[in-house]
Amino acid sequence: MIDHLPGRVLAVVLLALCGAAHADPVDDIVNAELARQRIPGAAIAIVKDGNTIKEGAYGMANLEHQVAVTPDTVFQSGSLGKQFTAALVLLLASDGKLTLDDPISRHLAATPPAWKKITVRHLLNHTSGLRDPDHIIKLNQDYTDAQLQRAGSKLPLQWAPGTAWAYSNFGYQLLGILCTRVGGKHYGEQLRERIFAPAGMQARIISERDIVPHRAAGYDLVEGAFKNQEWVSPTLNTTADGSLYLTARDLAKWHIALDGDQVLGAALKQAMWRPTTLASGGAKAYGFGWETSPTLERRSVWHDGAWQGFTTQATRFVDDGLAVVVLTNRSETDIARLLELVAAHYLRAPR
Repeated sequence: MIDHLPGRVLAVVLLALCGAAHADPVDDIVNAELARQRIPGAAIAIVKDGNTIKEGAYGMANLEHQVAVTPDTVFQSGSLGKQFTAALVLLLASDGKLTLDDPISRHLAATPPAWKKITVRHLLNHTSGLRDPDHIIKLNQDYTDAQLQRAGSKLPLQWAPGTAWAYSNFGYQLLGILCTRVGGKHYGEQLRERIFAPAGMQARIISERDIVPHRAAGYDLVEGAFKNQEWVSPTLNTTADGSLYLTARDLAKWHIALDGDQVLGAALKQAMWRPTTLASGGAKAYGFGWETSPTLERRSVWHDGAWQGFTTQATRFVDDGLAVVVLTNRSETDIARLLELVAAHYLRAPR
């Protein structure tokens, strides 16, 4: 009987029993997956029916200094950030400063003749036919907007705009340049004023030179050893294809804002989450900065991201009033598995 144990030992046993009784199985799920995948650190947030019901912080934000992840830890968004660029474009359209069917040549200077039929909509849903100039651009070199645009303009289109789909970071980089010109100030400042601040978010454009409290380090796993993220030039780390600092709490606030109409009205959200229709009549499960394919056999809208040693994903389960956010600081994380393991707990869905 435990009441025959010495007082100090009894206290330890009772504390352990209380901890076991109140342990959150989601914490066990995440910690087990971090160990299996060798992920240094992660943060999660769960929103249910417009309220945050869970924040979790796990592992290390910085291995060199042995700093633990907390709910305030700042991660990089990767391409998850495309949804904010898309939202800003829709807000500018609602202002009457552009339409989605405007040719981008109306808003961007010195576009080549081959881009004549590319519209804003084509950039938003990745049907422009543009190629990413990855073999031309040097990630450790700075580029002006004009230089970046010119690099991509040297490549032939893959197909006639609107006739096929292929993911394009360059298309979203052009959207950032377009938003800056149409909106009259840097697209990042517009994001802060029109989306982040109204939603109560602390998110911001990446700046490695600035002092950013609680900033996590990103890691690559190379031949079994952790290495720091590779350096990217400042200008290429501020483009609109997903160059954001944010926390899991920021994304929870974003999803709470999406549950209402204060930041984006119902019509704008419907446009953002509508699957793409190709010129042939075929469909692609991608809207504007959001994937629209099912998750765990449930209707969902979502996006993931991978950049500079970070892998992220956030998913809205449309019919369940549930949003799940998972941020990690390791490249090539199987982020979909981690998110689905967490989501299945709340959905009670078979994995």
